[in-house]
Amino acid sequence: MSDNTSENPENQPNSAEKPVTPPGVSAPVAAAPWEREVLEKLVFAALNEQKAARRWGIFFKAITVVLVVVALSAYLDLGWTGSDGEALGRHTALIEIEGAIESEGSGSAAVVIPALNKAFSDSGSVAVVMHINSPGGSPVQAGMIVDEMHRLRKGYPGKPLYVVVDEICASGCYYIAAGADRIYVNKASIVGSIGVLMDGFGFSGIMDKVGVERRLLTAGENKGFMDPFSPLSDKHKQYAQSMLNEIHQQFIQVVREGRGKRLKESPEMFSGLFWTGAKSIDMGLADAFGTVDSVARDVIKAEDIIDYTQHEGLPERVLKKFGAALGAGAMKASMERVQPALR
Repeated sequence: MSDNTSENPENQPNSAEKPVTPPGVSAPVAAAPWEREVLEKLVFAALNEQKAARRWGIFFKAITVVLVVVALSAYLDLGWTGSDGEALGRHTALIEIEGAIESEGSGSAAVVIPALNKAFSDSGSVAVVMHINSPGGSPVQAGMIVDEMHRLRKGYPGKPLYVVVDEICASGCYYIAAGADRIYVNKASIVGSIGVLMDGFGFSGIMDKVGVERRLLTAGENKGFMDPFSPLSDKHKQYAQSMLNEIHQQFIQVVREGRGKRLKESPEMFSGLFWTGAKSIDMGLADAFGTVDSVARDVIKAEDIIDYTQHEGLPERVLKKFGAALGAGAMKASMERVQPALR
């Protein structure tokens, strides 16, 4: 009887398919198909996450470089305008004032005065136009701007300084406008309001009704002047009124010196009233109708307009975007006393 085991190869063990495991060593357990699939997904997910992290890292580094370059440019005041008149050519210099005349913003002396100096000192500018749209504001800021306008007009007698009014040029804004050679308006512009005010609120009556006691200690009998939680005495009221009258006279003097014989004074002119642009021309508060373009084209004869306005830099915009400026403004408002305003 033959040995079937030796003759039939199917019954022989396949060493390639079943490797021999040495004694004392556990045989490896083959991974199930679903386990391999999960491991592959995890590996690929980790690789993709690393690639995405590298891409975002490169992106943020590039953004950082761009922001640094822009910030340095804003800090160093690098731009197209400058003192090289030949590079800019013959042109009309433009300065924009938008909003309240105050210590911050386009109506502040710190912003307007450097722009005026650049505009006048550029040999390519043949005239300077201030394009103004403001309801007024600080007499201090307006006064500093007007003083610089007078100084530059004397230093550059060949360069006229014009004001072009947009929607409104009232109070502190007109204080500035009166320092120009000529004032151009639209027939519907609002012009005037030559007066001074000091406003605020008094809460002493409400406090008495609700039984709240104000405990204010001062060193100096007038240190609590204009405190909104204390009654306003006749003495303090008279003092405040005399101060407002003094500033009002300063305002009137600036208008008279700036407008000269063109001014057709009337009892109402310095009462705080305001008028349309058309009426302001009749009263001598303005000279003619005009826009920035028409003045540059027809009066100055230099249609190319270069903007010298000192625009807000990148750091300020970023801070305001994230609310830092809002917080600073709230703190400033809570700390400041009531101040006179040309509004």
